Amino acid sequence: MQLKLKRPIVFFDLETTGLDVVNDRIVEVSIVKVLPDGKEEIKTKRLNPTIPISEESTKIHHITDEDVKDEPTFKSIAKSLAQFIEGCDVAGFNSNKFDVPLLVEEFLRAGVDFDMKKRKFIDVQTIFHKMERRTLIAAYKFYCNKDLTKAHSAEADTIATYEVFKSQLDMYKDVDFKDADGKTSKPIINDIDALSEFSSQTKNVDFAGRIVYDKNGVEVINFGKHKGKPVEEVLKKEPSYYNWIMNNDFPLYTKKILTAIKLRGFNK
Repeated sequence: MQLKLKRPIVFFDLETTGLDVVNDRIVEVSIVKVLPDGKEEIKTKRLNPTIPISEESTKIHHITDEDVKDEPTFKSIAKSLAQFIEGCDVAGFNSNKFDVPLLVEEFLRAGVDFDMKKRKFIDVQTIFHKMERRTLIAAYKFYCNKDLTKAHSAEADTIATYEVFKSQLDMYKDVDFKDADGKTSKPIINDIDALSEFSSQTKNVDFAGRIVYDKNGVEVINFGKHKGKPVEEVLKKEPSYYNWIMNNDFPLYTKKILTAIKLRGFNK
């Protein structure tokens, strides 16, 4: 099924030094850019993360420090990468929880802002887990009837994710889905806006989900002792909370969002 697109969409996958969004770095990025006319462009690049790759990560993606020691850094390609995905919606596998937040951190460290307000984000894993609850290898076999022979290679995973997504559109067309409130709908349609809404677990304000919108559209804390409380309320009652966030290992984008909310409160 060819995607019905209002603008380009990029499917991407990252291989990294580890699983910490704040402190780990990208060692390989692969992108499949799909244009509204159906044309596709693939870009894959290994990067020198400037920090050691953990043994656990190397066991998964088989990329060593020696493999990337002579590759460019993310900072050196950040502007050209940002230009390549400019104006595109974004999709991936577990991307909303990990790949997108980490990519944004890398952009911010490189001094490149990443605007999330004008993009739609689709997490193919969320669609898969809601409908079938399995892994990418199983998803590829289940939806495409193929074996993913190069799993944890960024390019192979990215292409597999794109193929799984197209197969999901075919398989779940007109299939009912019942949500946690018992409401039944047919959410898998060839529409990026609708699929972005369905593949989001929460309505994040920041990429990492530390701050989310509640059912009334109010920004609330999504972790720790203040979970569920409005951000503005917390900052007014406990001003030191802002400093605690800013001085600890929270994503740069989370800090940016928190600062914007704080400044907005001062102007009211």
